Amino acid sequence: MEPRVLVLDGNQRAALAVVRSLGARGLWVATGETSTPSMSGVSRYSQKSFMYTDPAEDPRQFFNDVLWAIESFQISFLVPVSEASAYAVLAFRHELPEHVVLPLPETEAVEALANKNELFRLAQRLKVPIPDSIFCDNAGEGYEALSRIDHYPVVLKPFKSKIFLGDSILPTHVIVAHSKQEAQEALRQHGFFRYPFTIQSFIEGAGQGVFALFEHGEPICYFAHRRLREKPPGGGVSVLCESVPVDDLLRRQAEMLLREANWTGVAMVEFKVDHEGKGYLMEVNPRFWGSLQLAVDSGIDFPWWLYLVSTGQQVPNGDWHPSRLRWLMGDIDRLYLVLRSPREVYSTRRKLMEIFHFFWPSMKTRHEVNRWHDLRPFWYELRQYFNALKS
Repeated sequence: MEPRVLVLDGNQRAALAVVRSLGARGLWVATGETSTPSMSGVSRYSQKSFMYTDPAEDPRQFFNDVLWAIESFQISFLVPVSEASAYAVLAFRHELPEHVVLPLPETEAVEALANKNELFRLAQRLKVPIPDSIFCDNAGEGYEALSRIDHYPVVLKPFKSKIFLGDSILPTHVIVAHSKQEAQEALRQHGFFRYPFTIQSFIEGAGQGVFALFEHGEPICYFAHRRLREKPPGGGVSVLCESVPVDDLLRRQAEMLLREANWTGVAMVEFKVDHEGKGYLMEVNPRFWGSLQLAVDSGIDFPWWLYLVSTGQQVPNGDWHPSRLRWLMGDIDRLYLVLRSPREVYSTRRKLMEIFHFFWPSMKTRHEVNRWHDLRPFWYELRQYFNALKS
């Protein structure tokens, strides 16, 4: 039977990179999303697409929908892209047909790294630097801990980005509190602080990620990039980035963590590097990342190599080469935010320079979504963008 791939979360840019990578290698690919069509579903490389229940609202029905697609499309390889779909699939993975390959490590390995409280404890044992941390099991312990803190801001970091509750998935987010009152209000306001979380010191610096592919605790490849422009401008998702050599120290620290978890599959290990050059572990995400297409363009084809590793095939030798990637619609949003900023933040001269850099990108820059050989995802994204503006 020919291999058939199902990629979930079709509106994610990382999902589009997976569909294009595997489809260009001749694999039959289908896509799924909570709506149809989706950005990846209209790609020339997607043979079929379908709509499923939102995993955050009903994980059980979502998984039933995925099982239907597996049977209907004769799927042999399943790729969740978002955290919500990955956690929902992991919760019911024992129900997957035996012939279906899920390129995720065992649930225990995911828990060891995706659970931030456990991750930071592991990092402490391995002597990987983390911010000063107080581990709390609930809001009550948080109030008590805040009474002992006299330096702000602090970061309130839930133990998971998505908390699986059985019949739903609870989203969380990190909160930066600039005073004890702000921190106490956050504990009162947000229900996810009923679950474990960490209070950490705030690290000033730049984010750096180490992206990796592992097989049974052994590294296959690494990749790194530098963010050149972000949305919002003060720090957020990358809209312009370029590939860079992997920092040796951060790579070694990421490797210690992934080896300890006997990791298999892809992972994104995030650090914050302070002004003195010291890196602090922020989190580990057991999934593909937003700028995945940059790695593929740079010669590190993570989706294809993950497929090869997961199906027992040999991964070819490969070296990265410099490349630059631009998410055009995100960059337009960023420019709009810059032009709306007060003069104290962006002077008139600086705004004019931002306009110049927007319209005169480097010749090395490739667009993430809009590609001549596969333009339909861009037209889809453009329609969604203008529909959002109208509403």
